[in-house]
Amino acid sequence: MTAEIIAIIVVALVVIVTLARTVRIIPQQRAGVVERLGKYNRTLEAGPRLMIPFFERIRTMADLREQVVPFPPQPVITQDSLSVNVDTVVYYTVTNARDATYEIANFIQGIEQLTITTLRNVIGSMDLERTLTSREEINNALRGVLDEATGRWGVRVNRVELRAIDPPPTIKDAMEKAMRADRDKRAAILNAEGTKQSQILTAEGDQQSAILRARGEAEATVTRAEGEARGQALRAKGEAQAIETVFEAIHEGDPDSKLLSYQYLQMLPKLAQGDANKLWIVPSELSKALEGLGGVVGALTGETDEEKATAADRSAKKDARVAERKRQRATGAELAQAIEQLGAPAVGPVAGDVARRPDDASSSE
Repeated sequence: MTAEIIAIIVVALVVIVTLARTVRIIPQQRAGVVERLGKYNRTLEAGPRLMIPFFERIRTMADLREQVVPFPPQPVITQDSLSVNVDTVVYYTVTNARDATYEIANFIQGIEQLTITTLRNVIGSMDLERTLTSREEINNALRGVLDEATGRWGVRVNRVELRAIDPPPTIKDAMEKAMRADRDKRAAILNAEGTKQSQILTAEGDQQSAILRARGEAEATVTRAEGEARGQALRAKGEAQAIETVFEAIHEGDPDSKLLSYQYLQMLPKLAQGDANKLWIVPSELSKALEGLGGVVGALTGETDEEKATAADRSAKKDARVAERKRQRATGAELAQAIEQLGAPAVGPVAGDVARRPDDASSSE
């Protein structure tokens, strides 16, 4: 009984192991290289697959996804004999699991060594400045060489990236100094441009301000001149009206030569007033004024000649004076109108005419 149970258990285990080795499940994006009795037989793709147990086995399970392999920094000498450390990253994909298994023992190590060799050849033909500024060119050259060499390995190199290019410390310090100098130069240029623009804007503002001030002063000067001109015109008009009023008042009051002589003598002291009046001339009308004053004195003592005149002579003289006043009014109106048109005061001549006309009337009497 016990032997039968043991036999059943052994048979069950053999069946389980046989089934396990017969049915294999291949994951997605994987490929299994199958060997039968030590020789390559076929490549299994993703999914459940059947195998002959104990005669077939899976040699390798290749990963068909894109792989990223970083390589350690490698010292490379440039064309101008400068040593730089280059850090690279390779992106590759296994396209043929059989070739990747049988054509090369370790294709990753082969890619690394081929990358280092190609990198030294490419950078060795460039100087340092071109190496630092031509990363895309280096990447394309590396990818072309690696893709051609790894094609027979069942591997496709998608791209090669340079992660870092480190020049020697002395070169790095010199480059940093040059960069600082260049930045300082650009900063100085920008500051100079800013100062220039600021000065230009300030000058334009001062110019506009000066123009506006000059324009305002000109307008103010014109306004003041117009105001002064209007004021002079109004003063001249007022003086002309005052002269006309005085002229009419004098002639309507019918003054005689004696009264005018007395008023003339009263005005003589005022003519001599003022610091600038060092010398003044006695006019010829002074004698007539004195004669008129003598007539006034004679009238006070009762020795006037007018009392002896006849009534007919007085009436004739009165008519003559009325006619003379009408003529003088017309002349005064014409003078006032001329003064108003000219816009300038002409007091002196009018006053002279007013002062002379009573004397002429008295002399005509």
